Amino acid sequence: MSQTYQPSSTRRKRRHGFRKKNETASGQAVLKRRRNKGRKNLTTV
Repeated sequence: MSQTYQPSSTRRKRRHGFRKKNETASGQAVLKRRRNKGRKNLTTV
């Protein structure tokens, strides 16, 4: 069996990054929730 997780920082940023989250209304809602909660990092990337 092959390993399923092949990390790539480019793919990670493009899929889960701040700019990607900011594109959609639901993503912006996520950022807003995390800001209100006082998260140190708004996105995992």
